[in-house]
Amino acid sequence: MDTQLVAKSAGALSDKYRLSIVLALSQQPTLPFAQVQELTGLSQPCVSHHLKILADSGLVLVQKNGRCVSITLNRSAMQELASFLGGLS
Repeated sequence: MDTQLVAKSAGALSDKYRLSIVLALSQQPTLPFAQVQELTGLSQPCVSHHLKILADSGLVLVQKNGRCVSITLNRSAMQELASFLGGLS
């Protein structure tokens, strides 16, 4: 994994709300936007901001279908990050 991608991923995970979103996604295959908003207790603009950072880092995939937005964990990106971090020990 490219060090810039690792830095971007680590930065994305450094926020407690984004980390809680990723943890929730590790337990469920997909989450609707409303459930992410309920999970974090944040306003719609704040959730959108956090999801954009996670999506830009490549850790989550955001799919829009009309007005419905669903979020999934990019498991291959998470696996790459875990493999990179595991190689540090």
